[in-house]
Amino acid sequence: MSKPKILLLGRIVHAHKTWSSLSDIADLIQPAATNRSEFIQECKSGKFEGVVAAYRTFDSVAVTGLIDEELVGVLPASLVFLAHCGAGYDQVDVHACSARTPAIRVSNVPTAVDDATADVNMFLIIGALRNFNTGMLALRDGNWRGRTLPALGHDPQGKVLGILGMGGIGRNLKKKAEAFGMRVVYHNRRPLDEQLSGGAEYVSFEELLGRSDVISLNLPLNKNTRHIIGQPEFQKMKDGVVIVNTARGAVMDEEALVNALDSGKVYSAGLDVFEDEPKVHPGLVKNPNVMLVPHMGTWTVETQTAMEEWAIENLRLGLETGKLKSPVPEQADL
Repeated sequence: MSKPKILLLGRIVHAHKTWSSLSDIADLIQPAATNRSEFIQECKSGKFEGVVAAYRTFDSVAVTGLIDEELVGVLPASLVFLAHCGAGYDQVDVHACSARTPAIRVSNVPTAVDDATADVNMFLIIGALRNFNTGMLALRDGNWRGRTLPALGHDPQGKVLGILGMGGIGRNLKKKAEAFGMRVVYHNRRPLDEQLSGGAEYVSFEELLGRSDVISLNLPLNKNTRHIIGQPEFQKMKDGVVIVNTARGAVMDEEALVNALDSGKVYSAGLDVFEDEPKVHPGLVKNPNVMLVPHMGTWTVETQTAMEEWAIENLRLGLETGKLKSPVPEQADL
């Protein structure tokens, strides 16, 4: 009998040996397409017949586009497993995958990114609180701290950090923030048990907005969280609040953030993600009180290797046992 096939969407950067080891149980293939139209034609041509599993990266969207209802409709009927090499999977329409017969079972790498992303989170919190960006910009421009001295920053000690989305990254951030003397409150759809929350105080969404000196966005992007932070939410925050986002750009209305920064309602911001990447709102670029990082939350050798290894393990387990190490929560009952 011929082997099943695994389709590689994107590329393996680090875990080449582990990826190659899958050839023991499957034929490893790649598309020739360079854009969505060509990829859809390849799907329709029957080229991927016998593909049981696919590995995809965040950057593969440049070739396939989103894994949406249209694409799910042309993917090979044999496809059962889709292993996404990332924690956030908003590029994949899980509902469309679940509704297909047979369903496409989606997995992600939910905790492999926690340390690296929380590190960037903390970097942005400290940098935004201390107003480092204005001084760094002046220094590079040959003006030392600037022709006009930058506004004094603030210490993290004693500040209230409100974490919106207390998943793995949020819980990791909590520990790091407490090491800097911050007090942590959080809001989720539901409270965590005491062991998971680590003693952090659960508060309502409204209370988090009103009590926090620093607000960190650590929730996934979906139809319920898109623009969860916008102009009405900014109005409920403290004057001089600091906003940090390492989740997805569209959980916050960037236009509303620019206006809140310009008015002084928001003292400073630290952003690793943006609504229309790689484009960045010009109002953010020109504002010296905003620390901008080009989506580098997982930009380390160790973390990206761990992510690839994890996604490959999902493929192997799927083919060998029919079960995934980390199915996405929406498909926990599949």
